[in-house]
Amino acid sequence: MHRFITKAVVTASALCLAAAGFAGCSKKPDAANNNAVVGITQEPGIFDPHTVVAAGDEEIIFNVYEGLFKYDYEGNLNPCLATEVEISSDASVYTFTIRDGVKFHDGSDLDAADVVYSLKRAAGLLDTQGGVALVSELDPIKTVEITADGKVQVTLESSNSELLCYFTTGIIPEGYDNCQAAPVGTGPFKFESYTPGQSVILVKNDNYWQKGLPYLDKVTFKICADMDAGLTELAAGSIDIFPYLTPDRVNQLDSAKFNVLSNGSNMVQLLALNNAVEPLNDLRVRQAINYAISRKDINTVTMDGTSVELTTAMSPAMGNYYDSSLDGTFDQDIEKAKALMAEAGYENGFDISCTVPSNYLIHVNTAVELASELKAIGINLEIKQVDWSTWVDQVYAGRQYETTVIALTSAYAPYDVLERYQSTSDGNFINYSNSEVDRLMAQIPLTSDVNERTELYHQVLGLLTADACSVYIQDPTTITVVSTRLEGYHVYPMYVQDMSQVKLTGN
Repeated sequence: MHRFITKAVVTASALCLAAAGFAGCSKKPDAANNNAVVGITQEPGIFDPHTVVAAGDEEIIFNVYEGLFKYDYEGNLNPCLATEVEISSDASVYTFTIRDGVKFHDGSDLDAADVVYSLKRAAGLLDTQGGVALVSELDPIKTVEITADGKVQVTLESSNSELLCYFTTGIIPEGYDNCQAAPVGTGPFKFESYTPGQSVILVKNDNYWQKGLPYLDKVTFKICADMDAGLTELAAGSIDIFPYLTPDRVNQLDSAKFNVLSNGSNMVQLLALNNAVEPLNDLRVRQAINYAISRKDINTVTMDGTSVELTTAMSPAMGNYYDSSLDGTFDQDIEKAKALMAEAGYENGFDISCTVPSNYLIHVNTAVELASELKAIGINLEIKQVDWSTWVDQVYAGRQYETTVIALTSAYAPYDVLERYQSTSDGNFINYSNSEVDRLMAQIPLTSDVNERTELYHQVLGLLTADACSVYIQDPTTITVVSTRLEGYHVYPMYVQDMSQVKLTGN
Protein backbone atom coordinates (compact mmCIF):
# COMPACT_ATOMS: atom_id res chain seq x y z
CA MET A 1 0.00 0.00 0.00
CA HIS A 2 1.57 3.21 -1.01
CA ARG A 3 0.89 6.46 0.62
CA PHE A 4 1.28 9.96 -0.46
CA ILE A 5 2.02 13.19 1.01
CA THR A 6 2.27 13.90 -1.10
CA LYS A 7 1.25 5.07 2.36
CA ALA A 8 4.42 3.94 -0.21
CA VAL A 9 4.27 5.37 -2.27
CA VAL A 10 3.83 8.52 -2.36
CA THR A 11 2.84 10.94 -0.01
CA ALA A 12 1.34 14.06 -0.37
CA SER A 13 3.27 14.75 2.63
CA ALA A 14 3.29 15.46 6.09
CA LEU A 15 4.34 18.62 4.61
CA CYS A 16 0.98 20.03 4.06
CA LEU A 17 1.85 23.52 4.47
CA ALA A 18 -1.36 25.20 3.81
CA ALA A 19 -4.45 25.89 5.65
CA ALA A 20 -7.13 28.20 4.82
CA GLY A 21 -10.57 29.20 5.53
CA PHE A 22 -13.59 29.34 3.39
CA ALA A 23 -16.55 31.64 3.46
CA GLY A 24 -18.81 31.27 6.43
CA CYS A 25 -16.29 29.35 8.54
CA SER A 26 -15.05 32.00 10.90
CA LYS A 27 -16.92 30.75 13.93
CA LYS A 28 -14.62 29.85 16.80
CA PRO A 29 -14.60 26.35 18.29
CA ASP A 30 -17.11 26.12 21.13
CA ALA A 31 -15.16 25.11 24.22
CA ALA A 32 -18.37 24.40 26.11
CA ASN A 33 -19.28 21.76 23.54
CA ASN A 34 -15.99 19.95 23.99
CA ASN A 35 -15.10 20.08 20.30
CA ALA A 36 -11.85 20.57 18.39
CA VAL A 37 -11.02 21.64 14.85
CA VAL A 38 -7.99 20.39 12.93
CA GLY A 39 -6.83 22.24 9.83
CA ILE A 40 -5.93 20.04 6.85
CA THR A 41 -4.89 21.00 3.33
CA GLN A 42 -5.63 17.91 1.27
CA GLU A 43 -9.15 17.19 0.05
CA PRO A 44 -10.08 13.73 1.38
CA GLY A 45 -10.75 11.08 -1.23
CA ILE A 46 -10.99 7.60 0.25
CA PHE A 47 -12.45 6.41 3.56
CA ASP A 48 -12.08 2.68 2.88
CA PRO A 49 -9.19 1.37 5.02
CA HIS A 50 -8.27 -1.25 2.42
CA THR A 51 -8.12 1.03 -0.62
CA VAL A 52 -6.82 4.26 0.91
CA VAL A 53 -3.76 5.67 -0.86
CA ALA A 54 -3.15 9.22 0.32
CA ALA A 55 -1.58 9.79 3.71
CA GLY A 56 -3.88 12.77 4.13
CA ASP A 57 -6.85 10.40 4.11
CA GLU A 58 -5.17 7.98 6.47
CA GLU A 59 -4.55 10.66 9.09
CA ILE A 60 -8.32 11.08 9.38
CA ILE A 61 -9.43 7.44 9.32
CA PHE A 62 -6.74 6.53 11.88
CA ASN A 63 -9.38 7.75 14.36
CA VAL A 64 -12.16 5.62 12.83
CA TYR A 65 -10.61 2.22 12.10
CA GLU A 66 -8.25 0.03 14.07
CA GLY A 67 -6.16 -2.99 13.17
CA LEU A 68 -4.95 -5.99 15.09
CA PHE A 69 -1.89 -3.88 15.92
CA LYS A 70 -1.46 -0.13 16.11
CA TYR A 71 1.42 2.35 16.30
CA ASP A 72 1.79 4.81 19.17
CA TYR A 73 3.36 8.27 19.09
CA GLU A 74 6.78 6.88 20.02
CA GLY A 75 6.76 4.65 16.95
CA ASN A 76 6.09 1.43 18.88
CA LEU A 77 3.89 -1.23 17.30
CA ASN A 78 1.47 -2.43 19.98
CA PRO A 79 -1.41 -4.94 20.21
CA CYS A 80 -4.79 -3.35 19.51
CA LEU A 81 -7.75 -5.49 18.40
CA ALA A 82 -5.49 -8.46 19.00
CA THR A 83 -4.14 -8.97 22.50
CA GLU A 84 -1.20 -11.05 21.32
CA VAL A 85 0.31 -12.79 18.32
CA GLU A 86 2.19 -16.05 17.96
CA ILE A 87 4.56 -16.22 14.98
CA SER A 88 5.87 -19.57 13.82
CA SER A 89 9.63 -20.11 13.86
CA ASP A 90 9.78 -19.77 10.07
CA ALA A 91 7.47 -16.70 10.10
CA SER A 92 4.96 -18.38 7.78
CA VAL A 93 2.05 -18.57 10.26
CA TYR A 94 0.72 -15.69 12.38
CA THR A 95 -1.87 -16.59 15.02
CA PHE A 96 -3.80 -13.75 16.69
CA THR A 97 -5.80 -13.76 19.92
CA ILE A 98 -8.73 -11.40 19.36
CA ARG A 99 -9.66 -8.89 22.05
CA ASP A 100 -12.99 -9.37 23.84
CA GLY A 101 -15.44 -6.58 24.61
CA VAL A 102 -14.95 -4.52 21.44
CA LYS A 103 -17.91 -3.08 19.55
CA PHE A 104 -18.12 -1.64 16.07
CA HIS A 105 -19.66 1.78 15.53
CA ASP A 106 -22.88 0.09 14.35
CA GLY A 107 -23.23 -1.58 17.75
CA SER A 108 -22.24 -5.09 16.67
CA ASP A 109 -19.62 -7.05 18.61
CA LEU A 110 -16.17 -7.67 17.15
CA ASP A 111 -15.40 -11.37 16.77
CA ALA A 112 -12.98 -13.61 14.90
CA ALA A 113 -15.26 -13.80 11.86
CA ASP A 114 -14.98 -10.03 11.37
CA VAL A 115 -11.19 -10.31 11.44
CA VAL A 116 -11.22 -13.18 8.96
CA TYR A 117 -13.47 -11.23 6.58
CA SER A 118 -11.40 -8.06 6.86
CA LEU A 119 -8.06 -9.77 6.26
CA LYS A 120 -9.46 -11.82 3.38
CA ARG A 121 -10.89 -8.66 1.80
CA ALA A 122 -7.61 -6.81 2.22
CA ALA A 123 -5.63 -9.76 0.82
CA GLY A 124 -7.97 -10.33 -2.13
CA LEU A 125 -9.16 -13.74 -0.92
CA LEU A 126 -12.93 -13.21 -1.07
CA ASP A 127 -14.71 -15.22 -3.75
CA THR A 128 -15.61 -12.10 -5.71
CA GLN A 129 -12.09 -10.63 -5.80
CA GLY A 130 -10.26 -12.93 -8.14
CA GLY A 131 -7.17 -12.97 -5.97
CA VAL A 132 -6.46 -9.24 -6.34
CA ALA A 133 -5.29 -7.83 -3.01
CA LEU A 134 -6.62 -4.43 -1.95
CA VAL A 135 -3.66 -4.03 0.41
CA SER A 136 -0.75 -5.15 -1.74
CA GLU A 137 1.49 -5.86 1.24
CA LEU A 138 -0.98 -8.52 2.42
CA ASP A 139 -0.89 -10.34 -0.91
CA PRO A 140 1.44 -13.03 0.60
CA ILE A 141 -1.48 -14.29 2.71
CA LYS A 142 -2.60 -17.76 1.59
CA THR A 143 -5.39 -18.53 4.07
CA VAL A 144 -7.16 -16.90 7.02
CA GLU A 145 -8.99 -19.26 9.36
CA ILE A 146 -10.52 -19.47 12.83
CA THR A 147 -8.82 -22.04 15.03
CA ALA A 148 -10.59 -24.47 17.36
CA ASP A 149 -9.88 -22.17 20.31
CA GLY A 150 -11.29 -19.08 18.55
CA LYS A 151 -8.05 -17.46 17.42
CA VAL A 152 -7.37 -16.19 13.89
CA GLN A 153 -4.62 -18.04 12.04
CA VAL A 154 -3.01 -16.41 9.02
CA THR A 155 -0.93 -18.69 6.82
CA LEU A 156 1.40 -17.18 4.23
CA GLU A 157 2.56 -18.47 0.87
CA SER A 158 6.11 -18.38 2.27
CA SER A 159 8.04 -17.05 5.24
CA ASN A 160 7.72 -13.33 5.85
CA SER A 161 9.37 -11.83 8.91
CA GLU A 162 8.37 -8.27 7.96
CA LEU A 163 4.59 -8.60 7.79
CA LEU A 164 3.46 -7.73 11.32
CA CYS A 165 3.39 -3.97 10.72
CA TYR A 166 0.80 -4.48 7.96
CA PHE A 167 -1.67 -5.99 10.41
CA THR A 168 -2.46 -2.39 11.30
CA THR A 169 -4.94 -2.69 8.41
CA GLY A 170 -8.44 -1.67 9.54
CA ILE A 171 -10.91 -4.32 10.71
CA ILE A 172 -14.52 -3.90 9.55
CA PRO A 173 -17.73 -5.89 10.22
CA GLU A 174 -18.11 -9.22 8.43
CA GLY A 175 -19.73 -8.72 5.03
CA TYR A 176 -19.58 -4.91 5.22
CA ASP A 177 -18.70 -3.23 1.93
CA ASN A 178 -19.86 0.38 2.23
CA CYS A 179 -16.76 1.87 3.82
CA GLN A 180 -16.46 4.73 1.37
CA ALA A 181 -19.92 6.18 1.98
CA ALA A 182 -20.45 5.11 5.60
CA PRO A 183 -17.23 4.05 7.36
CA VAL A 184 -17.72 1.65 10.28
CA GLY A 185 -14.78 0.74 12.49
CA THR A 186 -13.92 0.27 16.16
CA GLY A 187 -11.91 3.44 16.68
CA PRO A 188 -12.37 6.22 19.25
CA PHE A 189 -14.43 8.34 16.85
CA LYS A 190 -17.33 7.58 14.53
CA PHE A 191 -17.73 9.03 11.06
CA GLU A 192 -20.57 11.55 10.90
CA SER A 193 -20.24 13.47 7.64
CA TYR A 194 -18.05 14.64 4.78
CA THR A 195 -18.78 17.88 2.93
CA PRO A 196 -16.41 18.24 -0.05
CA GLY A 197 -14.36 21.40 0.10
CA GLN A 198 -15.37 22.02 3.70
CA SER A 199 -14.91 19.35 6.34
CA VAL A 200 -14.95 15.81 7.65
CA ILE A 201 -16.75 15.50 10.99
CA LEU A 202 -16.14 12.70 13.50
CA VAL A 203 -18.06 12.22 16.76
CA LYS A 204 -17.24 10.42 19.98
CA ASN A 205 -17.59 6.65 20.12
CA ASP A 206 -19.34 6.18 23.46
CA ASN A 207 -18.72 2.43 23.31
CA TYR A 208 -14.98 2.63 22.72
CA TRP A 209 -13.18 -0.36 24.26
CA GLN A 210 -10.46 1.81 25.83
CA LYS A 211 -12.44 3.06 28.78
CA GLY A 212 -12.35 6.79 29.41
CA LEU A 213 -11.37 7.63 25.82
CA PRO A 214 -11.87 9.71 23.84
CA TYR A 215 -12.32 12.96 25.74
CA LEU A 216 -13.70 15.12 22.93
CA ASP A 217 -17.31 14.93 21.75
CA LYS A 218 -16.55 15.97 18.18
CA VAL A 219 -13.56 16.53 15.91
CA THR A 220 -13.84 18.54 12.72
CA PHE A 221 -11.16 18.22 10.06
CA LYS A 222 -11.52 21.52 8.27
CA ILE A 223 -10.33 21.52 4.67
CA CYS A 224 -8.18 24.56 4.05
CA ALA A 225 -7.30 26.05 0.71
CA ASP A 226 -4.07 27.95 1.38
CA MET A 227 -1.68 28.72 4.20
CA ASP A 228 -2.30 32.42 4.56
CA ALA A 229 -6.05 32.04 5.01
CA GLY A 230 -5.45 29.10 7.30
CA LEU A 231 -3.11 31.07 9.50
CA THR A 232 -5.71 33.82 9.70
CA GLU A 233 -8.29 31.30 10.94
CA LEU A 234 -5.78 29.80 13.33
CA ALA A 235 -5.01 33.20 14.81
CA ALA A 236 -8.73 33.98 15.03
CA GLY A 237 -9.36 30.75 16.94
CA SER A 238 -11.51 28.94 14.39
CA ILE A 239 -8.84 26.23 14.04
CA ASP A 240 -7.37 24.58 17.14
CA ILE A 241 -4.69 22.34 15.67
CA PHE A 242 -2.61 22.98 12.58
CA PRO A 243 0.06 20.42 11.62
CA TYR A 244 2.98 20.58 9.19
CA LEU A 245 3.86 24.25 9.60
CA THR A 246 7.21 25.79 8.72
CA PRO A 247 9.16 27.68 11.40
CA ASP A 248 8.62 31.05 9.73
CA ARG A 249 4.85 30.56 9.85
CA VAL A 250 4.95 29.52 13.49
CA ASN A 251 6.77 32.74 14.33
CA GLN A 252 3.79 34.72 13.04
CA LEU A 253 1.51 33.34 15.76
CA ASP A 254 0.84 34.57 19.29
CA SER A 255 2.90 32.28 21.55
CA ALA A 256 0.48 32.93 24.41
CA LYS A 257 -2.34 31.27 22.47
CA PHE A 258 -0.53 28.26 21.01
CA ASN A 259 1.84 25.53 22.05
CA VAL A 260 4.36 24.51 19.42
CA LEU A 261 5.04 20.76 19.27
CA SER A 262 7.52 18.98 17.02
CA ASN A 263 8.93 15.55 16.32
CA GLY A 264 11.14 13.80 13.81
CA SER A 265 9.46 11.74 11.12
CA ASN A 266 10.17 9.05 8.58
CA MET A 267 9.29 11.26 5.67
CA VAL A 268 11.52 11.57 2.65
CA GLN A 269 11.21 14.68 0.50
CA LEU A 270 12.77 14.24 -2.91
CA LEU A 271 13.10 15.55 -6.40
CA ALA A 272 11.67 12.43 -8.03
CA LEU A 273 13.22 11.63 -11.39
CA ASN A 274 11.31 9.61 -13.98
CA ASN A 275 14.00 7.07 -14.84
CA ALA A 276 12.16 6.08 -18.03
CA VAL A 277 12.42 9.43 -19.84
CA GLU A 278 15.37 11.08 -21.54
CA PRO A 279 17.77 12.39 -20.40
CA LEU A 280 16.95 11.10 -16.91
CA ASN A 281 17.47 7.53 -18.08
CA ASP A 282 21.20 8.35 -18.12
CA LEU A 283 22.93 7.62 -14.80
CA ARG A 284 25.42 10.42 -15.37
CA VAL A 285 22.65 12.99 -15.68
CA ARG A 286 20.97 11.79 -12.49
CA GLN A 287 24.31 11.92 -10.68
CA ALA A 288 24.97 15.43 -12.01
CA ILE A 289 21.64 16.68 -10.68
CA ASN A 290 22.45 15.17 -7.28
CA TYR A 291 25.85 16.88 -7.16
CA ALA A 292 24.48 20.21 -8.37
CA ILE A 293 22.17 20.93 -5.47
CA SER A 294 22.81 22.09 -1.90
CA ARG A 295 20.61 20.21 0.53
CA LYS A 296 21.69 22.58 3.27
CA ASP A 297 20.49 25.60 1.33
CA ILE A 298 17.15 23.96 0.52
CA ASN A 299 16.71 23.07 4.19
CA THR A 300 17.45 26.66 5.16
CA VAL A 301 15.11 28.19 2.57
CA THR A 302 12.15 25.84 3.10
CA MET A 303 12.39 24.73 6.75
CA ASP A 304 14.61 27.33 8.41
CA GLY A 305 17.32 24.70 8.90
CA THR A 306 15.20 22.40 11.09
CA SER A 307 15.06 19.40 8.74
CA VAL A 308 17.40 16.42 8.50
CA GLU A 309 19.33 16.46 5.23
CA LEU A 310 19.12 13.22 3.27
CA THR A 311 21.36 11.44 0.79
CA THR A 312 19.38 8.29 0.18
CA ALA A 313 15.86 6.85 0.24
CA MET A 314 15.45 6.39 4.00
CA SER A 315 15.38 8.76 6.94
CA PRO A 316 17.66 8.35 9.98
CA ALA A 317 14.39 8.12 11.93
CA MET A 318 14.41 4.44 10.95
CA GLY A 319 17.33 3.76 13.31
CA ASN A 320 19.78 0.99 12.50
CA TYR A 321 18.09 0.24 9.19
CA TYR A 322 19.40 3.59 7.95
CA ASP A 323 22.96 3.44 6.58
CA SER A 324 24.90 6.46 7.84
CA SER A 325 27.94 5.47 5.75
CA LEU A 326 26.10 6.89 2.73
CA ASP A 327 25.90 10.38 4.25
CA GLY A 328 27.67 12.96 2.13
CA THR A 329 27.74 10.84 -1.03
CA PHE A 330 26.30 13.72 -3.02
CA ASP A 331 27.70 16.76 -1.24
CA GLN A 332 27.45 19.70 -3.62
CA ASP A 333 30.21 19.65 -6.25
CA ILE A 334 29.38 21.86 -9.22
CA GLU A 335 32.53 20.99 -11.17
CA LYS A 336 31.89 17.27 -10.86
CA ALA A 337 28.29 17.87 -11.92
CA LYS A 338 29.39 19.81 -14.99
CA ALA A 339 31.86 17.07 -15.92
CA LEU A 340 29.16 14.43 -15.71
CA MET A 341 26.83 16.54 -17.85
CA ALA A 342 29.54 16.93 -20.48
CA GLU A 343 30.33 13.22 -20.40
CA ALA A 344 26.65 12.49 -21.01
CA GLY A 345 26.62 14.89 -23.97
CA TYR A 346 24.77 17.73 -22.24
CA GLU A 347 27.55 20.26 -21.70
CA ASN A 348 25.10 22.98 -22.74
CA GLY A 349 22.39 21.68 -20.40
CA PHE A 350 18.77 21.00 -21.28
CA ASP A 351 15.18 22.01 -20.46
CA ILE A 352 13.03 19.83 -18.23
CA SER A 353 9.75 20.20 -16.34
CA CYS A 354 8.93 19.75 -12.67
CA THR A 355 5.25 19.01 -11.92
CA VAL A 356 4.42 20.02 -8.34
CA PRO A 357 1.17 19.82 -6.33
CA SER A 358 0.24 23.42 -5.70
CA ASN A 359 -1.36 22.77 -2.31
CA TYR A 360 1.99 21.85 -0.73
CA LEU A 361 3.88 25.07 -0.30
CA ILE A 362 7.05 23.37 0.90
CA HIS A 363 7.24 21.38 -2.33
CA VAL A 364 6.62 24.46 -4.45
CA ASN A 365 9.29 26.41 -2.54
CA THR A 366 11.71 23.49 -2.87
CA ALA A 367 11.12 23.35 -6.62
CA VAL A 368 11.84 27.06 -6.91
CA GLU A 369 15.13 26.66 -5.03
CA LEU A 370 16.06 23.64 -7.13
CA ALA A 371 15.40 25.58 -10.33
CA SER A 372 17.76 28.29 -9.12
CA GLU A 373 20.53 25.86 -8.20
CA LEU A 374 20.31 23.70 -11.32
CA LYS A 375 20.97 26.70 -13.54
CA ALA A 376 24.62 26.35 -12.51
CA ILE A 377 24.91 23.24 -14.70
CA GLY A 378 22.71 24.49 -17.52
CA ILE A 379 19.47 22.79 -16.53
CA ASN A 380 16.37 24.92 -17.00
CA LEU A 381 13.75 23.51 -14.62
CA GLU A 382 10.27 24.65 -15.63
CA ILE A 383 7.87 24.45 -12.69
CA LYS A 384 4.32 23.34 -13.45
CA GLN A 385 1.93 23.64 -10.52
CA VAL A 386 -1.11 21.36 -10.60
CA ASP A 387 -3.90 20.56 -8.18
CA TRP A 388 -3.63 17.50 -5.98
CA SER A 389 -6.03 15.26 -7.90
CA THR A 390 -4.21 16.03 -11.15
CA TRP A 391 -0.88 15.20 -9.52
CA VAL A 392 -2.21 11.84 -8.32
CA ASP A 393 -3.73 10.96 -11.68
CA GLN A 394 -0.98 12.16 -13.99
CA VAL A 395 2.22 11.90 -11.98
CA TYR A 396 1.74 9.10 -9.49
CA ALA A 397 -0.75 6.84 -11.25
CA GLY A 398 -0.09 7.80 -14.86
CA ARG A 399 3.68 8.35 -14.53
CA GLN A 400 3.34 11.05 -17.17
CA TYR A 401 5.94 13.52 -15.94
CA GLU A 402 9.66 14.27 -16.01
CA THR A 403 10.41 15.39 -12.46
CA THR A 404 8.33 16.21 -9.40
CA VAL A 405 8.90 17.34 -5.82
CA ILE A 406 6.98 15.37 -3.24
CA ALA A 407 7.41 13.71 0.15
CA LEU A 408 7.10 9.97 0.63
CA THR A 409 5.79 8.52 3.84
CA SER A 410 5.21 4.96 4.96
CA ALA A 411 4.50 2.70 7.87
CA TYR A 412 7.18 2.95 10.53
CA ALA A 413 8.88 -0.08 9.02
CA PRO A 414 11.91 -0.31 6.72
CA TYR A 415 10.32 -2.72 4.27
CA ASP A 416 7.44 -0.32 3.68
CA VAL A 417 9.93 2.47 3.05
CA LEU A 418 11.81 0.57 0.34
CA GLU A 419 9.15 -1.72 -1.15
CA ARG A 420 8.26 0.94 -3.70
CA TYR A 421 11.63 0.55 -5.45
CA GLN A 422 10.88 -2.97 -6.66
CA SER A 423 10.43 -2.94 -10.42
CA THR A 424 6.97 -4.50 -10.16
CA SER A 425 5.65 -2.27 -7.36
CA ASP A 426 2.55 -0.21 -8.06
CA GLY A 427 4.22 2.53 -6.05
CA ASN A 428 7.31 2.66 -8.25
CA PHE A 429 6.21 5.86 -9.93
CA ILE A 430 9.82 6.83 -10.77
CA ASN A 431 10.06 3.78 -13.07
CA TYR A 432 13.21 2.54 -11.36
CA SER A 433 14.46 -0.95 -12.19
CA ASN A 434 17.39 -2.89 -10.75
CA SER A 435 17.26 -6.70 -10.69
CA GLU A 436 19.60 -6.84 -7.69
CA VAL A 437 17.29 -4.57 -5.69
CA ASP A 438 14.41 -6.87 -6.64
CA ARG A 439 16.39 -9.90 -5.47
CA LEU A 440 17.37 -8.34 -2.15
CA MET A 441 13.87 -7.11 -1.41
CA ALA A 442 12.53 -10.62 -2.07
CA GLN A 443 15.14 -12.04 0.31
CA ILE A 444 14.47 -9.69 3.21
CA PRO A 445 11.12 -11.18 4.35
CA LEU A 446 12.66 -14.66 4.25
CA THR A 447 15.48 -13.64 6.59
CA SER A 448 14.72 -14.21 10.26
CA ASP A 449 17.90 -12.76 11.78
CA VAL A 450 17.47 -9.01 12.36
CA ASN A 451 21.16 -8.24 11.83
CA GLU A 452 21.14 -10.02 8.49
CA ARG A 453 17.98 -8.16 7.48
CA THR A 454 19.59 -4.87 8.45
CA GLU A 455 22.56 -5.64 6.23
CA LEU A 456 20.25 -6.43 3.33
CA TYR A 457 18.50 -3.08 3.80
CA HIS A 458 21.88 -1.35 3.75
CA GLN A 459 22.70 -3.09 0.48
CA VAL A 460 19.44 -1.88 -1.06
CA LEU A 461 20.09 1.68 0.11
CA GLY A 462 23.59 1.48 -1.34
CA LEU A 463 22.27 0.42 -4.74
CA LEU A 464 19.61 3.14 -4.79
CA THR A 465 22.31 5.69 -3.99
CA ALA A 466 24.76 4.34 -6.57
CA ASP A 467 22.02 4.48 -9.19
CA ALA A 468 21.12 8.04 -8.16
CA CYS A 469 17.54 6.97 -8.83
CA SER A 470 16.22 10.31 -7.55
CA VAL A 471 17.43 13.32 -5.57
CA TYR A 472 16.76 12.84 -1.85
CA ILE A 473 16.61 16.15 -0.07
CA GLN A 474 15.33 16.21 3.51
CA ASP A 475 13.20 14.71 6.25
CA PRO A 476 11.24 17.75 7.40
CA THR A 477 10.65 18.09 11.12
CA THR A 478 6.93 17.87 11.79
CA ILE A 479 5.82 21.06 13.53
CA THR A 480 2.28 21.35 14.87
CA VAL A 481 0.69 24.24 16.70
CA VAL A 482 -2.03 23.47 19.23
CA SER A 483 -4.33 25.94 20.93
CA THR A 484 -3.64 26.31 24.64
CA ARG A 485 -7.29 25.40 25.22
CA LEU A 486 -6.29 21.80 24.42
CA GLU A 487 -3.83 19.28 25.81
CA GLY A 488 -2.90 15.65 25.20
CA TYR A 489 -2.00 16.01 21.52
CA HIS A 490 1.08 14.09 20.36
CA VAL A 491 3.11 14.55 17.19
CA TYR A 492 3.68 11.11 15.67
CA PRO A 493 6.81 10.13 13.73
CA MET A 494 4.48 9.15 10.89
CA TYR A 495 1.52 10.79 9.15
CA VAL A 496 -1.16 10.55 11.85
CA GLN A 497 -3.62 12.83 13.61
CA ASP A 498 -4.48 10.93 16.80
CA MET A 499 -7.31 12.75 18.54
CA SER A 500 -8.10 10.03 21.08
CA GLN A 501 -6.21 11.63 23.98
CA VAL A 502 -6.86 15.30 23.18
CA LYS A 503 -8.95 17.13 25.75
CA LEU A 504 -9.77 20.58 27.05
CA THR A 505 -6.98 21.95 29.21
CA GLY A 506 -7.47 21.07 32.85
CA ASN A 507 -10.13 18.42 32.20
